Amino acid sequence: MVGHRLPDFPWDSLGAAREKATAHPDGLVDLSVGTPVDPVPDVVRSALAGPAADEPGYPTTYGPVALRTAIADSLARRYGATGVDPAAVLPTIGSKETVAWLPTLLGLGAGDIVVIPELAYPTYEVGARLAGADHVRSDSLTAAGPGRVKLVWLNSPSNPTGRVLPVDHLRKVVTWARERGAVVASDECYLGLPGGSDPAPRSVLHPDVCDGDHTGLLAVHSLSKTSNTAGYRAAYVAGDPSLVSALLEVRKHAGMIVPRPVQAALQAAVSDDAHVAVQAALYDARRARLRGGLEAFGLKIEHSVAGLYLWCTEDEDCRSTVDRLAERGILVAPGEFYGPAGRRHVRVALTASDERIDAAVARLST
Repeated sequence: MVGHRLPDFPWDSLGAAREKATAHPDGLVDLSVGTPVDPVPDVVRSALAGPAADEPGYPTTYGPVALRTAIADSLARRYGATGVDPAAVLPTIGSKETVAWLPTLLGLGAGDIVVIPELAYPTYEVGARLAGADHVRSDSLTAAGPGRVKLVWLNSPSNPTGRVLPVDHLRKVVTWARERGAVVASDECYLGLPGGSDPAPRSVLHPDVCDGDHTGLLAVHSLSKTSNTAGYRAAYVAGDPSLVSALLEVRKHAGMIVPRPVQAALQAAVSDDAHVAVQAALYDARRARLRGGLEAFGLKIEHSVAGLYLWCTEDEDCRSTVDRLAERGILVAPGEFYGPAGRRHVRVALTASDERIDAAVARLST
């Protein structure tokens, strides 16, 4: 059974800490997951309820040319990822399903290796396991195993650390993978939340990283964080035309189709940059306030310059830190969720209302 190869779902283990935090007299401040709490932008809601909502036929897996063109244009406009062919763009049902199923869709199996970051979103490992492939945690690629690596995951800005990988590192990974015929998949869900990073985060499709050659490269994007559309499951993958074509063919057979109204909402979201700037500013302000509170509580914050999370430690077992914060009504994620290297850290999400963020800061500072 496939389920026997999968780890337990990490957040199921937070029951006792959640119960303790919920008992706080002023209520729970849940900073354990990166789920948006701010309103969906009007431009996106209007598109969802617009003419596409009254199209009774099946949508296409590929989506209309106008959608794919809008995505390609936004990658160039927002992130400097020029030269993306609209034919090499594919809407997906959120980005998590892409992460989970990409090794399978690429045909990986027993004996193949998927390289994931040392500290990583748990679904990278799950995707390798679903395909029956092996996985290796490595940031330097030195432990990857010659000849067997078929897929390398990048994630910048990082979940859980908020770390931004420098261009030189991204280039080295691309070169290393191409020498071995491996695909590089870059999870860029947080690229639109650059925070205070200088230089700004780069897409794997940016010319500074790949010299304008998208061969062997896939960029995975989600609108959940920048456009508050986690409930819409609106995302896309773009990059190497031959890889995207192969993914399209499998997804057509499997019925992995983004609903037409969501395709319209996705097009509206990538076509409007104003709401993204507003949302990014909200998270930047919350990051600054929450950082001060966590430092007053005695936690050291590492990386955490971009994205949606603060990566914190007091050099103790992560579950001890989770419990101490739960006593103040604040629920956070144990760093061990993201790999063995996170056992003495916790991940604190910025996804709470301003009122709840301020409540957390007040509790941490007294």
